[in-house]
Amino acid sequence: MKSFIKYLAESEKTYNYRIKICGDVPAQQIKDLQSKLDQFSPEKIGSTKSTPIQKIPTDFPNFQNEPITMFDVSLRYPAIEPQIKQLAQLMGLDPNRIVMQDSAYVDGMVSELEKIEDQNQDLLTSDYPAPDADQKALKKDYAAEPKDHVVLKNAYRSNFTIAGQKTPPAHTTNELPQGQKSPMSSMTRPPKPATGANPRG
Repeated sequence: MKSFIKYLAESEKTYNYRIKICGDVPAQQIKDLQSKLDQFSPEKIGSTKSTPIQKIPTDFPNFQNEPITMFDVSLRYPAIEPQIKQLAQLMGLDPNRIVMQDSAYVDGMVSELEKIEDQNQDLLTSDYPAPDADQKALKKDYAAEPKDHVVLKNAYRSNFTIAGQKTPPAHTTNELPQGQKSPMSSMTRPPKPATGANPRG
């Protein structure tokens, strides 16, 4: 039977994040930020990696032509992005240049982008499929003169027959009977009320 301490150690949960910083950051500032993570009881802090300069860096659409510095952390206590931004800001870093994401989310996005890239690669190297019967029929209309297009000829009209009868015309307010006399001409004005300036009304 396992001891309680061993069982507790095996069931301990860790929270994995990836911290990204946009732009060139001095190595000392990275070390200072990593030391500030001690309050979250880090289990592991990965090595720092940098990407090449990108025109529009991923996760930083407001910056251009900047590299990305990143490192992974595994913490025993959960952290949220505003906390990390605040720590970085206290150290003199721009909080708008820092992003913290869940490692599982980042890995999932990278895997999804790789799949999309592979699918697009297949499209680039393969030929277009042969046109089917409907596409061939439409090609005749597109290749015809503009005056001979099916749409311009109005081949599909709304004036069609239903159950042996034609569609009745729609009724509008223009067909309502119109009077020749204004309703205002038959109104009688009530007498004016009596006032101090005009006692007779």
